[in-house]
Parts: sequence; structure tokens; C-alpha cells
Amino acid sequence: MAEGSDTTLTADIKTFAAGHGGAKAVIEYVGKRGARIVLVGEDGEWTDQFAADGTAAARAACKTAGVEVENEWERELMEQMRPSNDLWRSMSRRSMAR
Repeated sequence: MAEGSDTTLTADIKTFAAGHGGAKAVIEYVGKRGARIVLVGEDGEWTDQFAADGTAAARAACKTAGVEVENEWERELMEQMRPSNDLWRSMSRRSMAR
């Protein structure tokens, strides 16, 4: 997760969206620590960013970057996500370790 100023956060969101044909965001409250912004590109790639100043700052950064914020995880958005091979490998290791 990336941390930094609002300007850096907005720039990172813009860069991701531009590199993946656009993006949508889901903002998750992480308590006093801030908010997690999960970005899903139109091509299925995804990443996350961290807004230490909370959900209001996360929404403002997405708005400034021109990225639409979804209110919750919609089925269509989840189906659009493509997990990387590294993520699949790490998930399989976790289940095998249990």
C-alpha cells in the first residue's frame, strides 16, 4: 500500500487509471489508521492505495483523479478483477499451511 500526501495519492490513482483504460474504486474504512482504496482497472488489473487521513480524503483523491467510487463491492466489479499468478500462489501457500 502506498502512503503519502494527498497530491501523491491523487497522482498515483491517476497513473493507475491511465495505465489500465480507466478504473473504479472501492474505499474501505480501516479505523483510526485511515482508509484503503482498492482500484480496479478496466483491464481487470487491480491495486490498492492507503489514505491515512480517512475516507473523506480517499473520496476526495478519487474525485480529483477522475475515478468513480463504488459504494460497495458489486458482483460485476469483483468479476472484472483478475488476480495475478503471484496472488494465486500466495493464497495456495496459505491454505496449505493451515
